[in-house]
Amino acid sequence: MTSISFNLNGKPVSLPGGDDRTLLWVLRTDAGLTGPKYGCGEGRCGACTVLVDGQPVRSCAYPLSGVAGKRVLTIEGLAKNGTLHPLQQAFIDHGAFQCGYCTSSMLLTAYALLQETPHPTRDDMISRLNNNLCRCGAHLRILDAIEAVSKPMGARS
Repeated sequence: MTSISFNLNGKPVSLPGGDDRTLLWVLRTDAGLTGPKYGCGEGRCGACTVLVDGQPVRSCAYPLSGVAGKRVLTIEGLAKNGTLHPLQQAFIDHGAFQCGYCTSSMLLTAYALLQETPHPTRDDMISRLNNNLCRCGAHLRILDAIEAVSKPMGARS
């Protein structure tokens, strides 16, 4: 089995890889990260979303070999030095999750959106999150949380 080297949550790693290993299972089993969830197993629901070089990917359908030399960010890498990222805090403040199954994918997808478009419209948010399924019905609270973080600093309440 070959090793695949990449940057995981800000740290260089080398993990065993092969043609049949997906990023999701390597993250969960070899790296011990439980943020990315197994949902549909076909890349449709979004529960397994992580960022590869800043872009959301469905890790259940993404080959580990595809991350060689790239940066991978999971929900575990969003907080810094024990301090939640403002987006994570906004999700808490706005009650933007219930069961938590979709939370990491929603957060990472929103984070990528905010990196590209610091002040997205509500339509931008809806469009970007459209393929991340949430069965709890927290959609409006998720949008409120993203909107709160995207406001200019002086306009925050």
